[in-house]
Amino acid sequence: MAAISASMVKELRERTGLGMMECKKALNEADGDVEVAIENLRKASGLKAAKKAGRTAADGVVSVKVADDNSYAVVLEVNSETDFVARDEGFLAFVSKVLDKAFADKQSDVAALMSGDLEGDREALVQKIGENITVRRAAVVEGGVVDGYVHSNNRIAVVTQLQGGGDAELARDVAMHVAAVNPQVINPDDMPAELVEKEKEIIKAQPDMEGKPAEIVEKMMMGRINKFLKEGSLVEQPFVKNPEIKVGKLAADAGATIQSFVRFEVGEGIEKETVDFAEEVAAQVKASSKG
Repeated sequence: MAAISASMVKELRERTGLGMMECKKALNEADGDVEVAIENLRKASGLKAAKKAGRTAADGVVSVKVADDNSYAVVLEVNSETDFVARDEGFLAFVSKVLDKAFADKQSDVAALMSGDLEGDREALVQKIGENITVRRAAVVEGGVVDGYVHSNNRIAVVTQLQGGGDAELARDVAMHVAAVNPQVINPDDMPAELVEKEKEIIKAQPDMEGKPAEIVEKMMMGRINKFLKEGSLVEQPFVKNPEIKVGKLAADAGATIQSFVRFEVGEGIEKETVDFAEEVAAQVKASSKG
């Protein structure tokens, strides 16, 4: 019997999306031949999950768990392919199980989090539901006063951290604001230099800048940059529950400063596949006619 190397198992896992032990067993039965292993798995209908492993999982839910003493919290995103599955009881039970483990271990490394029984649970759920399911990311926020907010659709979750004062209610209010307004940074000075430079280029290229003296362009640009920084900075934004006060002042009045926030929105940054169903049907018809 051929020796089964780690690289062979890795290749089969990447090509099928199945678990390590299942891939190793298939390779043993196929005497180390990856192609035969794939064929055997297909014959055994074991590739139900793998056939979907390449599909984009850009739906799903986010969830938050906060310590009773508000000393730390965990925020998690788990993806599915459709919002239908995102409402499935089995899927939500899996999310809860992953969240509990991340919370208990204060674990934000997804690979480490899923290294035990949870990966087996995920694979079993994929087989049962018939959609790709991925634990995308987790974050742990610890220290000071921490609280979180999950929007009612379970698609936006925020955890905020206060230092120096304030209470859980204030942290939760700030988290709600972050969920609604989506600031880029806490303070204007935190805005990445590359984003500021890009914004300057955009402003300079605007039609009303054309033909103006350089000093006028510079003055107008700086005014708009300052507006851009204020609009994107949490402490400078009007508080959603009371626009008469800025979020920074709200915190300062409670003797607190906003130390950090983490905002997860389901699917953000994931490039979703666009399926042309007419083209897909035409291709299937063409293929069947050749048969």
